[in-house]
Amino acid sequence: MERRSRAILQRADDGGAWLMVKLDHMPNLDHIETVAGSKEQFYVDWELADTRRVRKKQRRLFFALLNDIVDHFVVPQDFLKDMFYLQYQYYTGKEISLADHTRSSVTDANVLIELVVDFMFEWHVPFAKGYELLPKEEQYFIYQCCRHRVCLVCGLPADIHHVDTVGMGSDRNKVDHTQHRVLPLCRTHHQNYHQLGPERFAELYHVPVNGIKLDEETLKKINVRGNYES
Repeated sequence: MERRSRAILQRADDGGAWLMVKLDHMPNLDHIETVAGSKEQFYVDWELADTRRVRKKQRRLFFALLNDIVDHFVVPQDFLKDMFYLQYQYYTGKEISLADHTRSSVTDANVLIELVVDFMFEWHVPFAKGYELLPKEEQYFIYQCCRHRVCLVCGLPADIHHVDTVGMGSDRNKVDHTQHRVLPLCRTHHQNYHQLGPERFAELYHVPVNGIKLDEETLKKINVRGNYES
């Protein structure tokens, strides 16, 4: 069972901070001494609890994505929901619910949605009903679009557009692409980007234009040749 304690954060004189936690019961001091060598001072691992409850737009997105999978594979929605709930439980060790009075958090729902998005990319499920609801401003989604060469705007097959100019006439096979920010855009939206300019493009399509940097392994997997160290 998950236990949650209230904490207070205070600045320390040395520029650090004190995290004071009030426990609802006295812990087993003998066990603490056995593990840490002291009952008074010891190290702890801590995680910030997300007290925000699942949002309606997350619920809408989850079921819109499920409907895309239903249309593609012709399987019952309830089967898919149970499958992803079980996958979430296996992945996190926690149960999840998107019901109206759920105790699951925004972070929990984001993890669940990422599992669904991963599935859709891996199995080449077209994003239809859920595409307009996808959080395109998030680094994770941009990365997945790059990894699968899917246009960030429309979901069609994409080229890798360099946000940072490589240089006219440069041999791209001799460029270290890990040092350049990129965006996945189809031919049409790639042309629109150059015609409209970054700011107007971002405003029109509600997508970021600052791009992300990809590591060498990902670039090689998506067949972006370059001059890499290894």
